[in-house]
Amino acid sequence: MTQPRDFGFGEEQVMLQDSARRFMEDKAPLNALRAATKGTEDPYLGDERTGHYNPDAWKEMVELGWTALAVPEEAGGVGMNLITAVAVAEEIGRAAMPTPLTMTLLATFVLREAGTTEANQWLERIAGGLSMTLALHGKEDFLETDSTQVTASDSDLSGTSWYVQDIQKVDAVLVAAKDGGDVKLYCIELGADGVSMEHDRIVDLTRDQGRLTFDGAAATKVSDAGVDVINAAMPAMLTLLSADTAGACEWLLQETAAYAKVRTQFDRPIGFFQAVKHPIVNMMITADETRSLVYAAACTIDNEPEGSELAARLAKSSACDTAEFCANRATQLHGGIGFTWEHDVQIYHKRVMHTQQLFGDGVFQRSKAAELF
Repeated sequence: MTQPRDFGFGEEQVMLQDSARRFMEDKAPLNALRAATKGTEDPYLGDERTGHYNPDAWKEMVELGWTALAVPEEAGGVGMNLITAVAVAEEIGRAAMPTPLTMTLLATFVLREAGTTEANQWLERIAGGLSMTLALHGKEDFLETDSTQVTASDSDLSGTSWYVQDIQKVDAVLVAAKDGGDVKLYCIELGADGVSMEHDRIVDLTRDQGRLTFDGAAATKVSDAGVDVINAAMPAMLTLLSADTAGACEWLLQETAAYAKVRTQFDRPIGFFQAVKHPIVNMMITADETRSLVYAAACTIDNEPEGSELAARLAKSSACDTAEFCANRATQLHGGIGFTWEHDVQIYHKRVMHTQQLFGDGVFQRSKAAELF
């Protein structure tokens, strides 16, 4: 199949992205984040942090139909393609907005791949505003799709799932659990009996992470082929996370370029000097490379699924490397202020470093991509 022009990024996607950008700017999420996390900035010595987000903004996202974007029409959604969801994910990253939407989109693509009646029922609830995250990992070998330490017996879950993202923001969770040696997928609301939560201390102020322990918790089975479903959904999940990083790195680039025009040294803006000018140009090159690979991956998944895994892993590999490069350069080129709590650079720096580790960093992605040849 021939790929569409401009990666399938048409007028509808441009309008949605512009609308999302205005929405994020209007909410000014980092102002509220700073107030909510004051005293908890240090993950080791600070107070315990609660998962901050704006519930009113979430309700507006639901009303705008963003939770229904990737939900198939037969499940009550809009049925849009991945490139449309990427447009929104990129703006979430650009604003570093604390929200359950990104993880809900990831869960949506897993449920889409499950394709069962039960999965569609949960997709209908997501389209209606239910937020959801993923509980797929065990403590060890967590990058493998069968690493879960949760077990299931007649859809009753027992055990602990680790590294669950935005655990304090969501209503429900999609759980991988082993039943007779096979990994199966289950959905359960976090308020259900037999579900308990512990919080991890992480450096990313915009997200939260934790562990879920199940003690005979009754869940709904949505797929018997857990590993196959997760692997099938992995390209979309990697692409959405890469889009988040692409948006964040664009903010780091623009903020650093603007700062270099107003910060003076030796009676000149620091952007005049090659030692500052050249790194900013390199930030632009790497950020553009990542965005192009993200759009290419989304377009491939939408139109040529046989090449989706390679395209997605290349996009995530690029995003991981760009995250580290742009975050480091932005922090360094902001000088003393860049290392302090007072500037937003450190918030973005921590966010992209956290995203870098989700489902594997650049080295991991390249090793997986090499296996495809």
